[in-house]
Amino acid sequence: MRDDPDVPETRRGRPTMNDVAAAAGVALKTVSRVVNNEPGVNATTAERVHAAIERLGYRRNDGARTLRRGRTASIGLVIEDVADPFYSGLSRAVEDVALDEGCLVFTGSSGEDASRERELVLAFCARRVDGLIIVPAGTDHDYLTPEIDAGIAAVFADRPPGAGPDADTVVCDNAGGARVGTEHLLAHGHRRIAFLADSPSIFTATERLRGYREALASAGLPYDEELVAMAPPGRARALADLERLFRLADPPTALFTGNGRTTVATLRALAAPITHGPPVAVVGFDDFELADLLGITVVAQDPARLGRVAAELLFRRLAGESGPPQRLELPTRLVVRGSGELPLRG
Repeated sequence: MRDDPDVPETRRGRPTMNDVAAAAGVALKTVSRVVNNEPGVNATTAERVHAAIERLGYRRNDGARTLRRGRTASIGLVIEDVADPFYSGLSRAVEDVALDEGCLVFTGSSGEDASRERELVLAFCARRVDGLIIVPAGTDHDYLTPEIDAGIAAVFADRPPGAGPDADTVVCDNAGGARVGTEHLLAHGHRRIAFLADSPSIFTATERLRGYREALASAGLPYDEELVAMAPPGRARALADLERLFRLADPPTALFTGNGRTTVATLRALAAPITHGPPVAVVGFDDFELADLLGITVVAQDPARLGRVAAELLFRRLAGESGPPQRLELPTRLVVRGSGELPLRG
């Protein structure tokens, strides 16, 4: 039979605290104290209550308990793609922090679609989540203003919010990491370094382009647009980009790839028989599975730390921490494995 919210729990076969009290022969308040681990109940009585709970299969209604406190013990998490290893690592870290806080996490993927992001966020708000962690796909977050004004807490992760209310933000040092990766290739004699990255509309991609350009400028080298390719990652796109780059009169001798998926697509394209070009050095932004076995030098972020810091900041806000919105920037690190150390061949 379908549950009817207007029918008392006892009529639906779910034991209540009153049922436990009757079975144990104690007052309702006594059961409440035992269930909530409060003092004031002697051991013999507590044992009798626990026996009744076990016999009846009673489970505390945490939903009603948190609602009475004005909370739902849940948060919403909006990421780009749950299948992306970077975001799955971030998501798992958020879940771990939420578990310690006695909270559930509702997760949705925006697929880099601003409309989908908005739909997910507002759907979570309609379900009265206590807070939100958002990896933004769009650049206009004015739709969040009424929700934040109503008391919902929000933290943006990996990318800052666009136009709209100020909110806490946790990002990685994208420009600094790309600068270090490019400088590493320069230090090994390369002067024609191509930059392959995600769409220029994405904050992380443009920040990494900025770091690449800063490294070139510091080395006294001009920025050459012919050496730059920015679009959604994929094997076909990587093949086309490499074919174009290797046909240049002065082709690149090194590649800096702007994220994990672009790096993997580029490595597959380099291995394809139709891709003709000289051996090139490769440094990728983002670590990825098997990069250590393949010997790929990377600029590594820590997605788990990113998720953990964002979640901890959110729960501090939910606990009452006040003050202006924070912007936290987490460091990256260069992991040397061989592919970025190939010397320039004369």
